[in-house]
Amino acid sequence: MDIDFPLVLVVLTFASGLIWLADILFLRKRRLLASETDIAGEEAPKEPYLVDLSRSFFPVLAIVLILRSFLVEPFQIPSGSMLPTLEVGDFILVNKYAYGLRLPVSGTKILDIGDPARGDVMVFRYPKDGETNYIKRVIGLPGDTVRYRDKQLFINGQQVGSEFVVRLPPVEVRREDLGEVEHDIFLTMGRPGAAGEGEWEVPEGHYFMMGDNRDNSNDSRYWGTVPEELIVGKAFAIWMHWQSLTSLPSFKRVGGIE
Repeated sequence: MDIDFPLVLVVLTFASGLIWLADILFLRKRRLLASETDIAGEEAPKEPYLVDLSRSFFPVLAIVLILRSFLVEPFQIPSGSMLPTLEVGDFILVNKYAYGLRLPVSGTKILDIGDPARGDVMVFRYPKDGETNYIKRVIGLPGDTVRYRDKQLFINGQQVGSEFVVRLPPVEVRREDLGEVEHDIFLTMGRPGAAGEGEWEVPEGHYFMMGDNRDNSNDSRYWGTVPEELIVGKAFAIWMHWQSLTSLPSFKRVGGIE
């Protein structure tokens, strides 16, 4: 079973904070009073181990909680669905406030700052379970009509431009133009695109997501659009690449994400 790290972090932060606060308000006074009534020469009561631990860890936990929940959160790329933009083993940074501030665990928006734009690389929770983190590119905005046929993308009836870059069998690399964003995509040569073909209407408050590795991506073509409340944040940078525990970390791919 996967550990819900945000929930664990919230619980530990509040538990340590409450223990420390209770000591300041109540327990410490009792210890001081007891020490004053002790017989001369007898050692004063020590601070309880749990209180000492809470006092030490609460500031650290609180800072991590604030940074991770409202500013920046790190993620690791587990699959090749976003190739060539993101590789398996890339460690990325996600802006948690780009689309509004949200409460940890529940994801409830408490401050509206901005909305996803077409072409953004976005992290969200998988609509089928509401828990697993996915990363794809924003293709369709609320109210859009998205069509995908013969490995060609259409938005609101207009064909999205793409320019041939190079063939690297078994894939063909193309440069796709989404208006504000140009990025590379992979198309697998010799594989029909019928499995991912169709036309979709994007409901209000939802987004249509696709992977850059078009023939190897489990995305909105198969399970539908992403509701606004499942948005986690905008991916903006690669800060490290670490393929596996048996390899050394690499910083050659450090940089921004198109």
